[in-house]
Amino acid sequence: MTIAFGFLWFALGLKLDDWFGRAEANRTKQATQLRELLTKLGPTFIKIGQALSTRPDLIRRDFLDELVKLQDQLPPFPNAIAHHIVHEELGRPIDEVYREVSPFPVAAASLGQVYRARLYSGEEVAVKVQRPNLLPTLTLDLYIIRWAAGWLAPWLPLNLGHDLTLIVDEFGIKLFEEIDYINEGRNAERFAKNFADDPSVKVPSIYWQYSSTHVLTLEWIDGCKLNDTDKIRGANLDPDKLIEIGVTSGLRQLLEFGFFHADPHPGNLFAVPDGRMAYIDFGMMDQLDQGTKETLVDALVHLINKDYSDLAVDFVRLGFLSPNTDIVPIIPALERVLGNAVGQNVGSFNFKTITDQFSELMYDYPFRVPAKFALIIRSLVTQEGLALSLNPSFKIVEVAYPYIARRLLTGETPELRQRLFELLFKNGRFQWHRLENLIAIARSDNNFDLVPTARLGLQFLLSDEGMYLRRQLLLALIEDDRLHTDEVQRLWNLVKDDLQPSHLVGAALGALTGLSGDRVATLLNQPANGLFPAVASFMNLMDDSSMNVASGQR
Repeated sequence: MTIAFGFLWFALGLKLDDWFGRAEANRTKQATQLRELLTKLGPTFIKIGQALSTRPDLIRRDFLDELVKLQDQLPPFPNAIAHHIVHEELGRPIDEVYREVSPFPVAAASLGQVYRARLYSGEEVAVKVQRPNLLPTLTLDLYIIRWAAGWLAPWLPLNLGHDLTLIVDEFGIKLFEEIDYINEGRNAERFAKNFADDPSVKVPSIYWQYSSTHVLTLEWIDGCKLNDTDKIRGANLDPDKLIEIGVTSGLRQLLEFGFFHADPHPGNLFAVPDGRMAYIDFGMMDQLDQGTKETLVDALVHLINKDYSDLAVDFVRLGFLSPNTDIVPIIPALERVLGNAVGQNVGSFNFKTITDQFSELMYDYPFRVPAKFALIIRSLVTQEGLALSLNPSFKIVEVAYPYIARRLLTGETPELRQRLFELLFKNGRFQWHRLENLIAIARSDNNFDLVPTARLGLQFLLSDEGMYLRRQLLLALIEDDRLHTDEVQRLWNLVKDDLQPSHLVGAALGALTGLSGDRVATLLNQPANGLFPAVASFMNLMDDSSMNVASGQR
């Protein structure tokens, strides 16, 4: 009854404001009332408020801004109850499991609370204990919400072109996953395995012998929260380096692994004294399939190229628009929003601006944010906000673009190589300036080594798969009945410091060793394929110091 009365009273207030013509004047007041109502109703509704704060397709802009303020903090439940839960779950009293336990929780949230403890073997650990009776509470709340969704939707300030119960179902699945601590432990181990080759990312170990569905014991992380700028600077840590770690690891989760941390708020990200960044709390994770990862890269390529018609098709493939949507009127709207956001200078781009502008766009066009992308948007905006707290002049693309450029240039998979082709060729013509920009952007990343990339590129060019690109590059060199020496010279100026003759020989030998013996023999016996004469011509051009680039006519 409390839930029903609360929402009925809120809905009645909305209607009264509408009838008396004061809806516009009371918008801020209405949004505050909704936030306070959700907070009062407890854990399920706090989580709903957080989820809605990432859904510009569902929530009006003024309500969205208010729900972002919703804090996931509740008073801790009594220690005696927490200790009893540990005893029941692990089969031993808490003082037999842990040598020391903090007298009070060090953190308390809507779903559980955390104690600092020490095992008898000496390791310092964090002990997460779930709130009592959480499963029946959430189940009942979700049942009531789903039942009410059908008739309450018309009264709420929601932009719905589909069944609200589907949104409730999406939310419920994630919430039930989040309260299973066994699932969270497995997520943490999978995440750690993905970043095993990255010494800058720290993931706490799980102590399975002291864990269960409702109790999770994991390695204690000493560090400071990423939004605690005073402590970070006091520890002599480099904020810009931490930003780079956060953005790059976030992009790797989305574009390489497809398995991403969906709740990177300040309490879940720590700066470790040795300069690493630690992720904790793996209850809210999600997975992108291979097709979605590829389409995301497509969308990035189309955004860089300002191909808004293709970008609209990407939105359909990603589920932001239904397959039967007429995208023709949407294309100029995308150009207006994204063109202004990206502008002439990619450094002006930020996700918060895009999200805010899309929240307006979605009320004019039939956009819907799929559940996975609501989590991604929340993750990106939160990480950007954390980065800005460390460095107010930070621009996410200053880190993201070099990473994306590096990924495209290395082209480890056929799918990435295809995206590189799409970037470099438009309407059958080679886009020299795009390659220049891509190399320049990639080289702005201090970790980018051009030699391995050159080796991969040569190996691909020498392969059967690279036949089409070889032909296209040769045609590009003589396009429009002229030899494109100006463009070649600019490219060489970009890379010549990295590609000394000895480096080129090493890259060429590395490329050849990656090919089969039969393939090498074929290439050596068939110089007419045009590759080696082209390479020879290219080197001659670079070695000719007296070359007059202005006379590059055929």
